[in-house]
Amino acid sequence: MLGTFQQSHLRIEVEATETVIRDSLLCSAQFQQWMFPQQFPAGLPDQLQEGTIFTSRLGPIAVRHQVQKITPNGLCLLMSQGIDGCHRWSWGEGWIQSCLEGVSVLPLNLGQTLSLMRLREFLKNQSQPQPTKIS
Repeated sequence: MLGTFQQSHLRIEVEATETVIRDSLLCSAQFQQWMFPQQFPAGLPDQLQEGTIFTSRLGPIAVRHQVQKITPNGLCLLMSQGIDGCHRWSWGEGWIQSCLEGVSVLPLNLGQTLSLMRLREFLKNQSQPQPTKIS
């Protein structure tokens, strides 16, 4: 793999419950929304499970993800191709932590920061009550 070894550990506070955070990371329909413009294959399971393998794309760059472990408050993904490494997520009531380590030519810290900002905004919108439509 070409590139340099990079690691980044970020933790943010969010306005969301532990359950809402977990769903935003494990439910494919939700993570596909906040991870845009990253593209995901059709046929992903509704919820990630240990052993799930999928490849995402960001333009011409493909990253293969394998769900290594899921706990009540954590997710670990092994990555290969565009990034060779792992991405560990931890969460609790009102916070998320993302630890990314790998070899890549991509600026991993920048991508991780942008993803967490998008996730925070997505969670903020999930936590707000939706207006009632009158027919």
